[in-house]
Amino acid sequence: MASIFTKIINRELPAYIIAETDTCIAFLDVNPNALGHTLCVPKQEVDKITDLDEELYVDLMKFSKNMAIAIQEAIDCKRVGFSVIGLEVPHVHVHLIPLNTMADATFGTKVAPSKEVFETLVNKIKAAL
Repeated sequence: MASIFTKIINRELPAYIIAETDTCIAFLDVNPNALGHTLCVPKQEVDKITDLDEELYVDLMKFSKNMAIAIQEAIDCKRVGFSVIGLEVPHVHVHLIPLNTMADATFGTKVAPSKEVFETLVNKIKAAL
């Protein structure tokens, strides 16, 4: 059964997509820790990051780095944190979280942006790419 991320990649489910390459896609997390919280996902559905072949792993990390640089430029934050946990969805994904405090990285604090805020964030990050 396809993961929720595969359904987003296939455009079967809506998402606030920021960027994509032949191998990866980035979209805003709909349950974000902070404004600009982005998920970078390989298009190939693989459950664990350690199961990615080396080429796709490198592609995902380079893609995530470029997205983090754009997020840092677009969002007022001290830095962008990277997190790979992998328990929520059985499809590798890198969380890019704008951080101002350690609490922003705990997944205990959530924000609830409006559709307009999500769309504004997508446009700001795209402009920074």
